[in-house]
Amino acid sequence: MKRSDPVTIAEERGAVVDAVLERFFSLAKKRAEPLGEHYQHLWGLLERNTQGGKRFRPRMVMAAYSGLGGTDLEAAAYVGASFELLHTALIVHDDVIDRDFVRRGIPNISGTYRDHAVDRGASVEIAEHRGVSAAVIAGDLALFNSYRLMERSGVAAAMRDRLLEVLDEAMFASAAGELIDVDFSIDPHTPVVEDILQMERLKTAVYSFEAPLQAGAILAGASEQIVATLGDFGREIGIAYQIVDDVLGVFGEESFTGKTTIGDLREGKRTVLISFARATPQWEELRHLIGKHDLTEAEAQTARDMLEECGARTFADDLVRGCAQRALDLLAEPHMPEALRAELHPVAATVLERMR
Repeated sequence: MKRSDPVTIAEERGAVVDAVLERFFSLAKKRAEPLGEHYQHLWGLLERNTQGGKRFRPRMVMAAYSGLGGTDLEAAAYVGASFELLHTALIVHDDVIDRDFVRRGIPNISGTYRDHAVDRGASVEIAEHRGVSAAVIAGDLALFNSYRLMERSGVAAAMRDRLLEVLDEAMFASAAGELIDVDFSIDPHTPVVEDILQMERLKTAVYSFEAPLQAGAILAGASEQIVATLGDFGREIGIAYQIVDDVLGVFGEESFTGKTTIGDLREGKRTVLISFARATPQWEELRHLIGKHDLTEAEAQTARDMLEECGARTFADDLVRGCAQRALDLLAEPHMPEALRAELHPVAATVLERMR
């Protein structure tokens, strides 16, 4: 494979980010030694939560940075690792909010501590409290240290402050989006599509796409015009990605996604699919299936059929294509360098590919 091969380049960049995270966790676990094996164990579980993911956030940092001529991959890796650790913190806390004890088919931090407590004879109630308590602590550690990793990037003070502001805005937006999502879960009325898209943008798209892309551009010394355009590109792609997630959560193949396709229906998760369906004639027949905690697979298939019949899936697919096209149009603007376009075109293509 030639050095210019995109797969090789992506692997090299990923390896630098992995090395930063490995050093960070190695030092953290060593630092935890004097404080006891239980604390070391928590750090080990937190490290496990950063492994095996898609590394989207570091990839966005690296893509923008390299596409704009950046060459200090070590500094970019620290910035990328910072966003990855922020992602870990938010995922751990999101599981607490959703009262989930499993992720990717295995016990998460909450589940691991819950199961350990049950094995030691604790009641389920006490064991679950211990589990979520440990997860809150772990998420707090990841959140705080995401800022520490950014500070250790080695860049000049003025640029470091700018990068920290971007990270702070990402966290600030995500907290707002999470709160909106929590409010949606207890609201008897299904939100309109625009409100759901705003929630998904704030909760996930800002910290996963917009902010990492802008951070990479800032690190490369890009113009404010390019930084702003990358934010707009990240918004469109980030929203599209979340809509695809919602569609796959109902219509995906579990062997491909690794996620159940019945959970969102049982939960009654507020998505663009459900928001659209609510305004169609099929809703009266569909509504009793959405949020039914003991929903059977046969009933779930009936719900999927009705979501297709009423046009909800087509509507969601069209939204994704519209977002992706707007993102590509932004890349085509004359002030966007060709090398940057080459880095980011595959990002839009990946989103569209996930729909197939």
